[in-house]
Amino acid sequence: MASKLTSRKFWVAVAAALGSIGTGIAGMVIGDIDLTKLGAILLVLSGGIYAFCEAYVDGKSLSANTTTTSLSANTTDKAIVAKALGGETNEPKE
Repeated sequence: MASKLTSRKFWVAVAAALGSIGTGIAGMVIGDIDLTKLGAILLVLSGGIYAFCEAYVDGKSLSANTTTTSLSANTTDKAIVAKALGGETNEPKE
């Protein structure tokens, strides 16, 4: 939670939400229903955009932390392949 309070994305989302609430209140005060609706729409959008940005950053962070290992073999000897893969062989022991 502490990392969220230092996040610029979080504070931009809070500012956008407060601005949207202010727009909605201003619309109610002056009697403009369209301005009130705009404030409500922008409030929902600011939360949605913040959630999308956090999901995007989390996805990029997750993909940066994954590693891929590939193995290539030029042999058909089952014992060598099984040993390379860390498995056991069914070959009889001599």
